[in-house]
Amino acid sequence: MFFLYNLLTIITGYALNIVALFSPKIKLFVEGRKHVFETLQQKITATDKTIWFHSASLGEYEQGLPVMEKIKILYPNHKIVLTFFSPSGYEVRKNAKTADVIVYLPLDTKANAQRFIKLVHPELVFFIKYEFWPNYLNELKKTNASSYLISGFFREKQVFFKWYGGFYRNALKIFSHFFVQYESSKVLLQKIGYNNVTISGDTRYDRVSEILERDNSLPFIEEFKNDKTTVVFGSSWPKDESMFTDYINASISTKFIIAPHTTAPDHINDIKNSITKKTVLFSEKEGKDLSEYDVLIIDTVGILTKIYSYADVAYVGGGFGTAGLHNILEPAAFGVPIIIGPNHQKFPEAVALVHMGGCIAVKDKKEMEEALSSLIQNDDYRWEKGHIADTFVSMNRGAVNIILKNITD
Repeated sequence: MFFLYNLLTIITGYALNIVALFSPKIKLFVEGRKHVFETLQQKITATDKTIWFHSASLGEYEQGLPVMEKIKILYPNHKIVLTFFSPSGYEVRKNAKTADVIVYLPLDTKANAQRFIKLVHPELVFFIKYEFWPNYLNELKKTNASSYLISGFFREKQVFFKWYGGFYRNALKIFSHFFVQYESSKVLLQKIGYNNVTISGDTRYDRVSEILERDNSLPFIEEFKNDKTTVVFGSSWPKDESMFTDYINASISTKFIIAPHTTAPDHINDIKNSITKKTVLFSEKEGKDLSEYDVLIIDTVGILTKIYSYADVAYVGGGFGTAGLHNILEPAAFGVPIIIGPNHQKFPEAVALVHMGGCIAVKDKKEMEEALSSLIQNDDYRWEKGHIADTFVSMNRGAVNIILKNITD
């Protein structure tokens, strides 16, 4: 099985080089990995003490960040090495100050894993939520590193729990402890013989709670909002946008901010051209009286969290397609009532918040428009939904303390 896995990984590597000729995202994936080992050699010496965090993408990074920040305080003499698998994580956070070294994780070949572990030689390792790379885990077995899974989330359909999943089950032996989000994950791990499991919850609740203590002010948003009811459409995809642009065009006395998931110029132009209201782009805002505009399109990244702090209503994208629902906890932490699309069943926090009433799931354009109208026109209804949302975040905090207590005891 190991031979077949390694063969497929090598073949995939060659295939990605070809696909990169036609796909900008895959090109970033491939090009970004070309100088990883050179970077590690330059920034890590044989005598350095290191701690390695790995996240698949941006969402997992946000989950790991509160633990990373605490670990950095507890181990001030260690270098933090942060790896990403996806360009959508690395390209956004490659200059983050939390870690000392930030690189892509090379593909999981035996040679790459051996070279990476030798150069990084970590004492502590944190994998966030998922991504279990057998060669890296196998190389970690040969070291004295303590390895942890944080905010782990397992589903019965995963290969670990199939009759043919022995190869992957064995790879999990490297973990000193599993910190999982839910009881269901603990039960699944126990069924395959892993009892070193603690239900810690999701570290994202701690992360978004910390956001409230930071300076979230954006003067240009204050100018645009101009004390009017404001709806923020965050991380939207084309399918999401097709559900709400007509509503924007027909609205009166409401401000709208659109922060799409993709900020490619062509996509931004498509959104702008679909709107008949007076519209301004973030990149064009200088020298303009933003209070005169009805719609603000954010054609940049990295400020959506702060923008949510100004929202009266938030729509979080991804629920009308297959890309996956984006982070609903950020607007929830600010006490903002949330609307999402129908494809959210794989996101337990969304299912729970819908059940509690702080989030409205809509299945089509008609329901989207009805939900927006109800929240915009009824102040008490909007406040009630928002209060449920921020209470939901507050009652689920504490995962970071559980993790750190176990590690440091």
